Amino acid sequence: MMYNADKIKYYLNNILAIPSPSGFTCNIMDYIKEELHLLNVFYYTTNKGSVVAKIDGKKKDYIKTFSCHVDTLGAMVKEIKAKGTLSLSPIGGFMMNSIEGENCTVETLEGKSFSGTIQTIKPSVHIHSDAKDLKRDPSNMEIVLDEKVNTNEDVENLGIDIGDFITFDPRIKFTDSGFIKSRHLDDKASTAILLYAIKYITENNIKLPHTVNFLFTNYEEVGHGGSRIPEDTKEFIAVDMGAPGTGQNSSEYSVCICAKDSSGPYDLELRKKLTNICKSKNISYKTDIYPNYGSDASAALRAGWDIKTALIGTGVYASHGYERTHIDGILSTLDLIINYCTECGEPT
Repeated sequence: MMYNADKIKYYLNNILAIPSPSGFTCNIMDYIKEELHLLNVFYYTTNKGSVVAKIDGKKKDYIKTFSCHVDTLGAMVKEIKAKGTLSLSPIGGFMMNSIEGENCTVETLEGKSFSGTIQTIKPSVHIHSDAKDLKRDPSNMEIVLDEKVNTNEDVENLGIDIGDFITFDPRIKFTDSGFIKSRHLDDKASTAILLYAIKYITENNIKLPHTVNFLFTNYEEVGHGGSRIPEDTKEFIAVDMGAPGTGQNSSEYSVCICAKDSSGPYDLELRKKLTNICKSKNISYKTDIYPNYGSDASAALRAGWDIKTALIGTGVYASHGYERTHIDGILSTLDLIINYCTECGEPT
């Protein structure tokens, strides 16, 4: 199948540029809805703010649902310090050293934005002899605003308050060799993939054997994004990411199929279907196990849904840090999704 890699990159660049930590996803959901409107695809918004796009198939009694999550890591203002800096409360699980020295933006309830930099409380080796040894945890990190503020009153007069969201500069980079580097490829790479999959199916007038939902969730990074899914779903495939690294089988150049993560094994029958498609269609894939991982599929099972689940995605290096993937892995993931939508029937 021929896919337009430039269009996928277009979607991905736009999605990465829209800040969306868990709890602050209204802007990116507006973008998703606008793109679905342009594609003339039926969609609806759940009470919690997820978006569900639906493409009807020949059979409507065995429904398949793909999910991705648009929410990312981030932080909130925890305290306005006497000297005019801000302490932070993390959203999602990341290492504090991964955000040290990064540019960020504080978003107020009134819609104002203020730039700043995330630093340790001892940021200069010329002043602090123990700067290198300082433990990188939230209590030792702070936001230095790009404003002339010297007291907590100066900051409050800007309109900044406790609970305001802090978003991290993604630092988006597309290389000539096909690599994509950015924060939040988990899971915005999958968001771009699903948007393009919807575009490909609709614009090529592909008739699906079964109705397929595409669920864009907004609270995955804090554990409950997939706790509510479309009714009558029988097979639920979370499109998230693979995690390459020491001792892992995953690759940035392949679609990664998860056999087991911290929530336990994924459905064997469904995994076999996905693996067999990769084999028959010559799609580059890797099977792997992730010891410190959970997905929207995990949340759906914990919520009590009677579904078969799977987890797939392009390999994302340095997950929850400054991440990297490759267009080959993105295209392999897309190819598996399209083939699964168009070929697989219900279990015999």
